[in-house]
Amino acid sequence: MISLLPIVKGYSLTLGLIVAIGAQNAMLISQSIRNQHQWLMAAICMVIDITLISAGVFGFGVVIEQAPEMVTYFKYGGAAFLAWYGYRAFCDSRKEQTLESSKTVVTGRRTIILMTLAVSLLNPHVYLDTVVLIGSVGAQMPGTDQFAFAFGASMASITWFVSLCILGKALQPLFEKPIAWKILYTIVALMMWAIALSLLLM
Repeated sequence: MISLLPIVKGYSLTLGLIVAIGAQNAMLISQSIRNQHQWLMAAICMVIDITLISAGVFGFGVVIEQAPEMVTYFKYGGAAFLAWYGYRAFCDSRKEQTLESSKTVVTGRRTIILMTLAVSLLNPHVYLDTVVLIGSVGAQMPGTDQFAFAFGASMASITWFVSLCILGKALQPLFEKPIAWKILYTIVALMMWAIALSLLLM
């Protein structure tokens, strides 16, 4: 019989780690406000989280811990991508645009997929949080509790990314004003650069 406690532990631990507004979340909110491929982006984020969490719970975290050079490669690649994305957001913050004009700038599905994969998989913190931290907690549990913990953690990821899509939809009336876009893109740019710097300093 599956116990409820490991599900709750997995859910609460994962939710506590991913609620911080990082690069992945900022991108999803931005696309949700523009109503462009946000559910595709959310689905990719969920699949990545669930895959990495499962890998960590069922033993792959040991591989990450024994191969620190992998984290180094992801660190520099992720920092470069985030610096570029931050520059792009900064340029967008200088433009005059409303919600309707923003929707005319359509980001293709292929671009969305590649950008989501990059911002998710090139960030070492993703592996440290999901594979190593969450995975190590779940890996210590016996038998069916591991599956219950992984299920709870996966449900937290699904809850969070669905919530971000809904939040972006709710914010659409606010972004009918050009100033709202300027503030959003400025915040995104500063956030991306700050995360890039933190990667280089870790």
